[in-house]
Amino acid sequence: MYLVTVLGNLFIILATISDSHLHTPMYFFLSNLSLADIGFTSTTIPKSLRNIQTQSRVIAFAGCISQICFFFVFACKDNLLQAVMAYDCFVAICHPLHYVPIINPRLCQLMALGSWLNNALGSLPDTLAILRLSFCKNIEIPHFFCDLSEALKLAFYDTLINYKVVYSMAIILGVFPLTGILLSYSQIFSSILKISSDRGKYKAFSPCGSYLLVVSLFYGTSLALNLSSISTVSSRMSLMSSVMHTMVTPMLNTFIYSLRNRDIKLSLGRVLNKMLPLRERMDAHLS
Repeated sequence: MYLVTVLGNLFIILATISDSHLHTPMYFFLSNLSLADIGFTSTTIPKSLRNIQTQSRVIAFAGCISQICFFFVFACKDNLLQAVMAYDCFVAICHPLHYVPIINPRLCQLMALGSWLNNALGSLPDTLAILRLSFCKNIEIPHFFCDLSEALKLAFYDTLINYKVVYSMAIILGVFPLTGILLSYSQIFSSILKISSDRGKYKAFSPCGSYLLVVSLFYGTSLALNLSSISTVSSRMSLMSSVMHTMVTPMLNTFIYSLRNRDIKLSLGRVLNKMLPLRERMDAHLS
């Protein structure tokens, strides 16, 4: 699953970079989302795979803090990028004549850079807040990675401040982007319903269908993860929700964007066609 996720997202990034037909704002944001998904899965899964191979589940305190930090960076990056992509769809469908001047290359670069900086800065309060806590020398977290909610349950001191920080950052970097996504798609649906022909409705909505499916998967598993972490029967449910959120959803994203997106499939075909003659020339040279 990890290899499929990484290779699939790398193919999407390669296709958007190498194919001039995909040098558009939509695919620029998509390549950033693929990069964020690679980072998101790479924060937790390689360590878990190593634990399985070595039969050792030990992680240093510094490594645990780093894992928590980068987990928040890439998770929040997904939130903000999906909000940006929803806004891109909104402008493309609701204001098509103003799309080019509004979604210009400079604005795309600023939104992408701003989302990366916001994520880096947004992860600092959660990371710094946990550094003030004290733990036993050897503790066991009932998870396959250093989950912040599980770590806070094992701290000595009062964790009320930590929970306040966590919920505040969740509202800023989670609820606000989700609100923007819902507002954008409500306007999109309203505009699509005004189109008289069924073909016109399909043509208008098809570029954003993949985005909506990915958003549903991401926020659905995220909500399940948060609900399971605060429930009294959280242990097994939290693990299952975390697996869905950190492994299954990023892997499914690659299939959704590649199989449901005609431009991506055509671009990957062109990339593979370019690579085949090169492979044939190398084989001829070696023979």
